[in-house]
Amino acid sequence: MEREQQGKVALVLGGSRGIGAAIVERLATDGAQVAFTYASSPENAETLRAAIEAKGGTALAVRADSADADQIKAAVDQTLARFGRLDILVVNAGILQRGRIDEVRLEDFDRMVAINIRGVFAALHHAAPHLSDGGRIVTIGSNVAVRIGFSGSSTYAMTKAAVAALVKGAAIDLAPRAITVNNIQPGPTLTDMTSDYVEMVRPLIPLARMGEPREIAGLVAYLVREEAGFVTGASLTADGGLSL
Repeated sequence: MEREQQGKVALVLGGSRGIGAAIVERLATDGAQVAFTYASSPENAETLRAAIEAKGGTALAVRADSADADQIKAAVDQTLARFGRLDILVVNAGILQRGRIDEVRLEDFDRMVAINIRGVFAALHHAAPHLSDGGRIVTIGSNVAVRIGFSGSSTYAMTKAAVAALVKGAAIDLAPRAITVNNIQPGPTLTDMTSDYVEMVRPLIPLARMGEPREIAGLVAYLVREEAGFVTGASLTADGGLSL
Protein backbone atom coordinates (compact mmCIF):
# COMPACT_ATOMS: atom_id res chain seq x y z
CA MET A 1 0.00 0.00 0.00
CA GLU A 2 3.05 2.28 0.17
CA ARG A 3 2.78 5.42 -1.98
CA GLU A 4 -0.98 5.05 -2.33
CA GLN A 5 -1.39 8.79 -1.74
CA GLN A 6 0.85 9.72 -4.67
CA GLY A 7 -0.62 12.81 -6.34
CA LYS A 8 -2.80 13.66 -3.34
CA VAL A 9 -2.53 16.77 -1.19
CA ALA A 10 -3.03 16.71 2.56
CA LEU A 11 -3.36 19.46 5.17
CA VAL A 12 -2.61 18.56 8.79
CA LEU A 13 -3.62 21.15 11.36
CA GLY A 14 -1.30 20.88 14.35
CA GLY A 15 1.46 18.93 12.64
CA SER A 16 4.81 20.05 13.98
CA ARG A 17 5.25 17.65 16.92
CA GLY A 18 3.93 14.57 18.66
CA ILE A 19 1.05 12.76 16.99
CA GLY A 20 0.71 15.50 14.38
CA ALA A 21 4.31 15.19 13.23
CA ALA A 22 3.96 11.40 12.99
CA ILE A 23 0.86 11.89 10.81
CA VAL A 24 2.68 14.34 8.54
CA GLU A 25 5.61 11.94 8.16
CA ARG A 26 3.33 8.97 7.40
CA LEU A 27 1.26 10.81 4.79
CA ALA A 28 4.45 12.03 3.11
CA THR A 29 5.86 8.49 3.16
CA ASP A 30 2.66 7.31 1.50
CA GLY A 31 3.25 9.81 -1.30
CA ALA A 32 1.11 12.81 -0.41
CA GLN A 33 2.26 16.39 -0.66
CA VAL A 34 1.67 17.64 2.86
CA ALA A 35 1.00 21.09 4.27
CA PHE A 36 0.94 21.34 8.03
CA THR A 37 0.39 24.06 10.59
CA TYR A 38 2.26 25.00 13.71
CA ALA A 39 1.45 27.64 16.33
CA SER A 40 4.51 28.12 18.51
CA SER A 41 7.34 25.83 17.43
CA PRO A 42 8.88 27.11 14.17
CA GLU A 43 12.11 25.19 14.80
CA ASN A 44 10.23 21.87 15.03
CA ALA A 45 8.23 22.75 11.93
CA GLU A 46 11.31 23.57 9.88
CA THR A 47 13.11 20.42 11.05
CA LEU A 48 10.13 18.30 10.02
CA ARG A 49 9.75 20.02 6.65
CA ALA A 50 13.44 19.61 5.88
CA ALA A 51 13.44 15.94 6.92
CA ILE A 52 10.55 15.15 4.60
CA GLU A 53 12.13 16.95 1.65
CA ALA A 54 15.47 15.25 2.33
CA LYS A 55 13.68 11.95 1.74
CA GLY A 56 12.25 13.16 -1.56
CA GLY A 57 8.87 14.30 -0.25
CA THR A 58 7.16 17.68 -0.40
CA ALA A 59 6.04 19.62 2.66
CA LEU A 60 4.82 23.11 3.46
CA ALA A 61 4.91 24.52 7.01
CA VAL A 62 2.29 27.20 7.73
CA ARG A 63 2.08 29.23 10.92
CA ALA A 64 -1.53 29.22 12.16
CA ASP A 65 -3.19 29.35 15.58
CA SER A 66 -6.19 27.03 15.55
CA ALA A 67 -7.94 29.33 18.01
CA ASP A 68 -8.24 31.82 15.12
CA ALA A 69 -10.65 30.81 12.35
CA ASP A 70 -9.15 33.36 9.98
CA GLN A 71 -5.72 31.77 10.36
CA ILE A 72 -7.23 28.34 9.68
CA LYS A 73 -8.79 29.69 6.49
CA ALA A 74 -5.45 31.20 5.53
CA ALA A 75 -3.77 27.82 5.99
CA VAL A 76 -6.32 26.24 3.64
CA ASP A 77 -5.78 29.04 1.13
CA GLN A 78 -1.99 28.69 1.28
CA THR A 79 -2.26 24.94 0.73
CA LEU A 80 -4.42 25.48 -2.33
CA ALA A 81 -2.15 28.21 -3.66
CA ARG A 82 0.93 25.98 -3.33
CA PHE A 83 -0.48 22.63 -4.46
CA GLY A 84 -3.62 23.48 -6.42
CA ARG A 85 -5.91 20.97 -4.72
CA LEU A 86 -6.88 19.41 -1.39
CA ASP A 87 -7.72 15.74 -0.88
CA ILE A 88 -7.08 15.01 2.80
CA LEU A 89 -7.72 17.10 5.90
CA VAL A 90 -6.45 15.97 9.30
CA VAL A 91 -7.40 18.10 12.31
CA ASN A 92 -4.97 17.28 15.09
CA ALA A 93 -4.56 20.67 16.79
CA GLY A 94 -5.76 20.61 20.38
CA ILE A 95 -4.78 21.57 23.90
CA LEU A 96 -5.17 19.95 27.30
CA GLN A 97 -5.40 22.08 30.43
CA ARG A 98 -6.49 20.11 33.44
CA GLY A 99 -8.52 21.44 36.35
CA ARG A 100 -11.45 20.36 38.49
CA ILE A 101 -14.81 21.82 37.53
CA ASP A 102 -14.69 24.14 40.55
CA GLU A 103 -11.11 25.21 39.85
CA VAL A 104 -10.68 25.54 36.08
CA ARG A 105 -10.34 29.16 35.00
CA LEU A 106 -12.91 30.45 32.55
CA GLU A 107 -10.18 31.79 30.28
CA ASP A 108 -8.69 28.26 30.10
CA PHE A 109 -12.16 26.86 29.38
CA ASP A 110 -12.62 29.42 26.59
CA ARG A 111 -9.27 28.62 24.96
CA MET A 112 -9.91 24.86 25.02
CA VAL A 113 -13.31 25.40 23.43
CA ALA A 114 -11.79 27.80 20.88
CA ILE A 115 -9.15 25.31 19.73
CA ASN A 116 -10.67 21.90 20.46
CA ILE A 117 -14.21 22.63 19.22
CA ARG A 118 -14.45 25.91 17.30
CA GLY A 119 -11.12 25.27 15.61
CA VAL A 120 -12.22 21.84 14.43
CA PHE A 121 -15.50 23.25 13.11
CA ALA A 122 -13.66 26.09 11.35
CA ALA A 123 -11.26 23.63 9.72
CA LEU A 124 -14.09 21.51 8.32
CA HIS A 125 -16.09 24.60 7.35
CA HIS A 126 -13.27 26.24 5.41
CA ALA A 127 -11.73 23.10 3.91
CA ALA A 128 -14.82 21.14 2.85
CA PRO A 129 -15.74 23.31 -0.16
CA HIS A 130 -12.26 22.72 -1.60
CA LEU A 131 -11.90 19.00 -0.89
CA SER A 132 -11.98 16.78 -3.93
CA ASP A 133 -14.97 14.47 -4.24
CA GLY A 134 -14.07 11.25 -2.49
CA GLY A 135 -11.77 13.17 -0.15
CA ARG A 136 -11.01 12.31 3.46
CA ILE A 137 -11.36 14.17 6.75
CA VAL A 138 -9.92 12.79 9.98
CA THR A 139 -10.13 14.49 13.36
CA ILE A 140 -8.02 13.56 16.37
CA GLY A 141 -10.19 13.35 19.47
CA SER A 142 -9.49 11.48 22.69
CA ASN A 143 -10.60 8.38 24.55
CA VAL A 144 -11.84 10.66 27.34
CA ALA A 145 -14.90 11.16 25.17
CA VAL A 146 -15.71 7.54 26.11
CA ARG A 147 -14.21 7.22 29.61
CA ILE A 148 -12.82 10.07 31.68
CA GLY A 149 -11.34 8.18 34.61
CA PHE A 150 -9.39 11.07 36.16
CA SER A 151 -10.32 14.16 38.12
CA GLY A 152 -9.60 17.42 36.35
CA SER A 153 -10.54 16.32 32.83
CA SER A 154 -14.15 17.50 32.60
CA THR A 155 -13.61 20.39 30.18
CA TYR A 156 -11.20 18.49 27.96
CA ALA A 157 -13.58 15.52 27.83
CA MET A 158 -16.44 17.81 26.90
CA THR A 159 -14.50 19.24 23.97
CA LYS A 160 -13.55 15.82 22.65
CA ALA A 161 -17.09 14.48 22.99
CA ALA A 162 -18.23 17.47 20.95
CA VAL A 163 -15.78 16.54 18.19
CA ALA A 164 -17.16 12.99 18.08
CA ALA A 165 -20.67 14.38 17.67
CA LEU A 166 -19.59 16.91 15.04
CA VAL A 167 -18.00 14.15 12.97
CA LYS A 168 -21.28 12.22 12.80
CA GLY A 169 -23.16 15.20 11.45
CA ALA A 170 -20.39 16.22 9.06
CA ALA A 171 -20.25 12.68 7.67
CA ILE A 172 -23.91 12.94 6.68
CA ASP A 173 -23.48 16.45 5.27
CA LEU A 174 -20.57 15.45 3.02
CA ALA A 175 -21.71 11.95 2.06
CA PRO A 176 -23.25 13.10 -1.27
CA ARG A 177 -19.72 13.97 -2.39
CA ALA A 178 -18.32 10.65 -1.10
CA ILE A 179 -16.16 12.55 1.40
CA THR A 180 -15.68 10.47 4.54
CA VAL A 181 -15.35 12.07 7.97
CA ASN A 182 -13.94 10.05 10.86
CA ASN A 183 -12.55 10.61 14.33
CA ILE A 184 -9.65 8.86 16.06
CA GLN A 185 -9.71 8.77 19.86
CA PRO A 186 -6.19 8.07 21.15
CA GLY A 187 -5.58 7.04 24.70
CA PRO A 188 -2.38 7.93 26.58
CA THR A 189 0.27 8.34 23.90
CA LEU A 190 3.95 9.13 24.38
CA THR A 191 4.21 12.84 23.56
CA ASP A 192 5.35 15.93 25.43
CA MET A 193 1.69 16.49 26.34
CA THR A 194 1.56 13.27 28.37
CA SER A 195 5.06 13.11 29.82
CA ASP A 196 3.95 14.28 33.27
CA TYR A 197 1.64 11.36 33.96
CA VAL A 198 3.14 8.33 32.22
CA GLU A 199 3.92 6.50 35.46
CA MET A 200 0.47 7.21 36.86
CA VAL A 201 -1.55 5.96 33.90
CA ARG A 202 0.55 3.13 32.44
CA PRO A 203 -0.44 0.55 35.13
CA LEU A 204 -4.11 1.19 34.30
CA ILE A 205 -3.74 0.24 30.62
CA PRO A 206 -4.52 -3.45 29.90
CA LEU A 207 -1.70 -3.60 27.35
CA ALA A 208 0.59 -2.17 30.06
CA ARG A 209 2.19 0.47 27.84
CA MET A 210 1.60 3.88 26.35
CA GLY A 211 0.67 4.29 22.73
CA GLU A 212 3.14 5.57 20.16
CA PRO A 213 2.45 8.45 17.75
CA ARG A 214 3.25 6.20 14.77
CA GLU A 215 0.37 3.91 15.78
CA ILE A 216 -2.11 6.77 15.58
CA ALA A 217 -0.55 7.86 12.30
CA GLY A 218 -1.05 4.34 10.98
CA LEU A 219 -4.76 4.53 11.76
CA VAL A 220 -4.96 7.86 9.94
CA ALA A 221 -3.16 6.27 6.98
CA TYR A 222 -5.84 3.57 6.83
CA LEU A 223 -8.77 5.97 7.06
CA VAL A 224 -7.54 8.09 4.16
CA ARG A 225 -7.04 5.11 1.85
CA GLU A 226 -9.44 4.11 -0.88
CA GLU A 227 -10.19 0.84 0.93
CA ALA A 228 -11.65 2.80 3.87
CA GLY A 229 -14.25 4.48 1.68
CA PHE A 230 -17.17 2.77 3.46
CA VAL A 231 -16.09 4.00 6.90
CA THR A 232 -17.60 7.36 7.83
CA GLY A 233 -18.97 9.07 10.91
CA ALA A 234 -16.99 6.69 13.11
CA SER A 235 -14.98 7.34 16.25
CA LEU A 236 -12.23 4.75 16.51
CA THR A 237 -10.64 4.39 19.95
CA ALA A 238 -6.98 3.39 20.20
CA ASP A 239 -6.07 3.32 23.89
CA GLY A 240 -4.62 -0.10 24.71
CA GLY A 241 -7.91 -1.15 26.27
CA LEU A 242 -8.03 1.66 28.83
CA SER A 243 -11.65 2.54 28.13
CA LEU A 244 -12.92 -1.06 28.22
